This record gives sequence, C-alpha cells and structure tokens, in this order.
Amino acid sequence: QVQLVESGGGSVQAGGSLKLSCVASGSIANRCAMGWYRQAPGKEREMVSSISSDRITYEDSVSGRFTISQDNVKNSLYLQMDSLKIEDAAVYFCTADICYRGVRTGRLWGQGTLVNVSS
Repeated sequence: QVQLVESGGGSVQAGGSLKLSCVASGSIANRCAMGWYRQAPGKEREMVSSISSDRITYEDSVSGRFTISQDNVKNSLYLQMDSLKIEDAAVYFCTADICYRGVRTGRLWGQGTLVNVSS
C-alpha cells in the first residue's frame, strides 16, 4: 500500500513560517484530492486545507496565511504556513482521497509531523 510521509515540522516563534512536505511512496490510483489535517492536544482533528483538480479549500482560520500546493510528478504535497500563530500548534497529517465515480471511497493518512509555535 502506498504510504504518505510528512516532513518539515518543527518549532517556530509566532509570526514565523514553516513549509510542510508530504511524499507518497508511489502513485495513488484513483486519487481525487489531497489535503492537510491537524490535531492539537485535547482537540478534535480538523481539516486545514485540501486540493483537487478543480478546487482548493482552506479552513477559515488559516485562509490568507497558509498555501497548499502539489507536484504530481514528484507525488508530493506541500503546505506553506506563514504568520504562524500559537493556536496553529498541532500535529499535521497529510491525506490522499481515493474516489470512484466521484464518490470518496477511501483516505490514506500519513503519520503526522509536529508543529510547535511559541510566543
């Protein structure tokens, strides 16, 4: 099975930037979208951003600060995070959605990368 491996997490001061990367170990058949989720301690996992062939979405709190992009040749997904806030601290997960006839039938998850933001 194809694996997703994230990197780029770390510690940064508020106002700083980080760029997360996610590399798939191989081609993902019927991949229809990729995205980033995050989970902070004591909170539920939430969608941060997603990208498909015709749409890019962002969670309201990161809109204008985060930028998602992908490189299909490299089977890679990126998340540029600027103007980081303390509340952005979380484990960030890469996802790949698998679809069949327009319906999502599965989702792959990476193992996560930790982002710490300090004041």
